[in-house]
Amino acid sequence: MRLKQRPEDFSVTESWRFDDDPQGAWRVYLMDKQKLTTFEAVERICSRFKVPRADVSYCGLKDKQGRTTQLVAVRGREVDLQDDDLRLKPMGRSRTPLTARNTTSNRFAVTVRDLSEDDVARLPGAVAEVQRLGVVNYFDSQRFGPLKHGQGFVVKELMRGDFETALKNVIAHPSELDASSDAKVKQFWKEHWGEWTARNPHPGAERYEAVLKWLVKHPEDYRGAILRTEPRWRALQVFTYQSWLWNEGVRQFLRDVVGMPHLVSIRYQAGSLVFPRELDGDQARRLKGLTFPLLAPDSRFADPQIEKAAMAVMKRDDMTLASLAVPGTPEIHFDHEERPLFSHPGRLTLGEARPDELNKGRLKLNVAFTLPPGAYATLVVKRLFYWTLEPGAAKKAAAARAAPRPRPTPKELHQQRKETGFLAVKRAMKEKKRAARQASTKGR
Repeated sequence: MRLKQRPEDFSVTESWRFDDDPQGAWRVYLMDKQKLTTFEAVERICSRFKVPRADVSYCGLKDKQGRTTQLVAVRGREVDLQDDDLRLKPMGRSRTPLTARNTTSNRFAVTVRDLSEDDVARLPGAVAEVQRLGVVNYFDSQRFGPLKHGQGFVVKELMRGDFETALKNVIAHPSELDASSDAKVKQFWKEHWGEWTARNPHPGAERYEAVLKWLVKHPEDYRGAILRTEPRWRALQVFTYQSWLWNEGVRQFLRDVVGMPHLVSIRYQAGSLVFPRELDGDQARRLKGLTFPLLAPDSRFADPQIEKAAMAVMKRDDMTLASLAVPGTPEIHFDHEERPLFSHPGRLTLGEARPDELNKGRLKLNVAFTLPPGAYATLVVKRLFYWTLEPGAAKKAAAARAAPRPRPTPKELHQQRKETGFLAVKRAMKEKKRAARQASTKGR
C-alpha cells in the first residue's frame, strides 16, 4: 500500500461554522493549499502582506502532503492571494478569531495505491471491523515531524531547563531530509552560533527575526529567545510530546485490557501502534465511550487501569506528572485534556479497484469518509489495510511489482474490457459511424 504518491491522492475538506458579521474585525477566507503545512501557508500570508502572526487565526492544522481546504481569518485588513499552491476565497467576517471550535468535521478522499488483488479481496472484512469497532484515535506520524528530522522532543530540553539546546534544535539543526531554504538558514546559524549580528543571506531568515533581535541585546538569554518564537508553535511542541505519551499510554492500556493475541501492530514515525480486530462483549462495553488523558501536572484518574498504563509510560520515560512543566516559564505549560479512545469514520465509501498507472501491474482504490476534528485519516486507511504494513509486507509488494505478469487469455481480456467500459465505448463509436454513413446517404 502506498499513500500520497501525488498531492491529489489525499484531499480534505473542512466543514465549519462561524457567525458572519459584516462589521467583524476578522476577515474570513477559505484557504485552498497544496504541499504546504498550515504554518507555512500562514507564514506566506504574513510575509506577503506584512501581517503580524497574531493577526492570523485558523481552525486547525492540516496535512502538508495533499490538497486541503480550511478556514483562515486575517484581522483588520483585506488580502488577496492566488498562487498556484495557495489560494484565498473571501467567505465573510467574524467578530472573533477562528479556533478549533469552528470546525465541525473533516471529509477525506484518499487514493490508495500499490494494491494487489488479494489486498482488494481482504478489504471488505477490514471495513466490517472498522465499522463495528471504530479506529483507535491515535496521533499519526504527521504529529511527530521533529522526530523524522532528528530534533527529538524540543519540549523535553525545555523541561530540563536546557534552553540553549532547545534553541539550537529550533534555529540551528538542519535536517538532511529538508531541501528547502530553511535548512540553509539553520545551517548558517549552526556554523555561526553566538554571532548574533551576522547577516544570514538565505531566503526565509526573517522567520527567526524576533529571536535574533532578542539575542543581539541579550546574547545568553536563551529562555527569552525561546519566548520570541510564535506562541502557537510553542504550544505545538508541548502537544507533540503529550501526543506521544497518549499514544504510548493507550497502547499499553489496550494490551492490558484486550491482550496482544487480539491486536494488530502497525509501525509509524514514533514506534508502533496496536488496534483491536475483535472484542468480546465485556471488552466492548468496557471501551465504549472511553477517553484517555493528555497528561499534565494536574491530571487525575478515575479509572485505575488507565492510571496504571499512563504512569507506566511516564516511569519508562523517567518522568512524573510534576515533571511536565518548564522551570520559571509559565508561558509554556501542559494542559490536561480528555481525548476519545476511538474515532468512528462516517459515510465510509469505497470506489472500484482500477489499474494503478503509477505502479505497473498493481491496483488503486479510492476511499472516502468523514472524521471529527483531531482524528487522523491516515490511521483509518492504515487500519483498513493493516496487513500491508506488517513486517515483510513491503518486500512482498516490491517483488510483486517486479514479477512479470502473464498475458491474459482472450476470455480474460474480453472480461477486462467489459468491466472497464472498453466494449461499450467501442460499440458507441461504431454506432456513431453508422449514423454518419446513413446521414451521408440520405444527403445524396
